[in-house]
Amino acid sequence: MICQSSLKDFIKAEAQNLGFVRIGFTHPHPPESFPIYQRWLEANHHAEMAYLARADAVEQRADPHRLFPPVKTIACLAFPYPRPEDAPPAEDQPTGRVAAYAWGADYHHLLPDVLRRLISRVENFIAQPIRHKIFTDSAPILERDLARRAGLGWIGKNSCLIHPQHGSYFLLAEVFLDLEFEADTPFETAHCGTCRRCIDACPTGCILPNRTLDAGRCISYLTIENKAAISLELRSLGGDWVFGCDICQQVCPWNLRFANALPVSALGGQKEHAHPILTAELRLTPQQFREKFSHSPITRAKRRGYLRNIAVALGNSNSPPVVAPLCACLKHEEDPLVRAHAAWALGKLGGASARATLEQASQTETQPAVQQEIHRALQSIPAD
Repeated sequence: MICQSSLKDFIKAEAQNLGFVRIGFTHPHPPESFPIYQRWLEANHHAEMAYLARADAVEQRADPHRLFPPVKTIACLAFPYPRPEDAPPAEDQPTGRVAAYAWGADYHHLLPDVLRRLISRVENFIAQPIRHKIFTDSAPILERDLARRAGLGWIGKNSCLIHPQHGSYFLLAEVFLDLEFEADTPFETAHCGTCRRCIDACPTGCILPNRTLDAGRCISYLTIENKAAISLELRSLGGDWVFGCDICQQVCPWNLRFANALPVSALGGQKEHAHPILTAELRLTPQQFREKFSHSPITRAKRRGYLRNIAVALGNSNSPPVVAPLCACLKHEEDPLVRAHAAWALGKLGGASARATLEQASQTETQPAVQQEIHRALQSIPAD
């Protein structure tokens, strides 16, 4: 009979062989941070993500047993992704920025496959099946709380989990096991100290004092989860980010100076996805978008959200040559959300060509929201 400590060591070794940089075990006790989560919801800091406040989801976050009643131990794992500096942008034309975790395969699909391989190896090792359930950002779990308890790191001021040797460029996953293991030592000390680089660097000021975020102001939320127009106040602050944001991690000393080099990640993907050429992306047809991003997390934003973000980044580019493709977009794009943000971008860039296109569109546009953006944009461009 295999002793539990030997089995635990085997699981950790196999997880490392499969590409995980950290794995720890904890018991399925109620998360200590649940009261903070409740107050976060009460303050409406979850923005339009109503699913986070659904009663059944809240109950499941309060008690992991509700997700998998047989659970005795939770294995928490960290899977690395590239660092933003691994793919410098082209300098000859305006490009956007995509969060580093999204350059390659969609982790929602890749990590479950890797975890199933891990479970298969464990079952072969002990010669019997294991009751288990796998989660990769796919269920109501306060996963950073569990990961901290499992010894994977501390929750930083930017709300990311940080490990002193690995920084924060990794994704979390959990395996709920019907096996009893001794819990690993929790990570009790937060090593952010008096540092506030992430807070000061955030363009939109979304980082709150209690290691949570005001999601409605976060660039990642605005460019991915948000399905509506980006608020006028925040468009210019988003810069050239077109899917997600890495700023609060890029300035973190634990990523800059202290973290060891991470292994090559299966999420490395295509480096050209890191800095897409904005004018080319703006011309993507629905079919081209599906073909290009069929296995990418970028599909989460959908074409209309992605092109909305592209239009905003073009407006922030301060590049006169991009006016022509934005004019074409306003004339020919079928989605009103994209047209609306193209109109805003033309208003910000200005010039005679932008104004002429906006004036023409004001006579033909039928969608009230787009009409409003056109009139606002015209007000910002002086008439000749």
